[in-house]
Amino acid sequence: MFCCHTHNSTETHEFGRRIGARLKAGDLLLLRGELGAGKTTFTKGVAQALGITSEVTSPTFVLLLEHEGTLPMLHLDAYRLEDLDAPELQDAGLFDFLAREDAVKLIEWPERIAAYLPAARFDIAIHHCEDETRRRIEWTESEASL
Repeated sequence: MFCCHTHNSTETHEFGRRIGARLKAGDLLLLRGELGAGKTTFTKGVAQALGITSEVTSPTFVLLLEHEGTLPMLHLDAYRLEDLDAPELQDAGLFDFLAREDAVKLIEWPERIAAYLPAARFDIAIHHCEDETRRRIEWTESEASL
């Protein structure tokens, strides 16, 4: 596990950009963190590294957003998927999302669908620190990743 601290949203964005520069098509990132932790700020940095110029927002109300860049990025918010069974998740497009090998895939609130997620992935946890602007970011990659 790798751990770093960022002192403001600009540094969180920059850390996301540095991680994004290492990603390849098919990579799956699981973003954990409470509301306001910086998941979307981190995602904006990843998007910048992937050459995405469209606005990146959290897909909370639309479930899934696809952004085009030098490499496509799929951004899923699983917050509302927790109580769904496999057929309902199939209808929601989760399994099609996970099968996409042509894009980088990011999932916010992955713990709500943990039973359906593959082992090959990157786990990123973003935590608030005592200082309101500071974050602790923990990065773990499975052996099947990178």
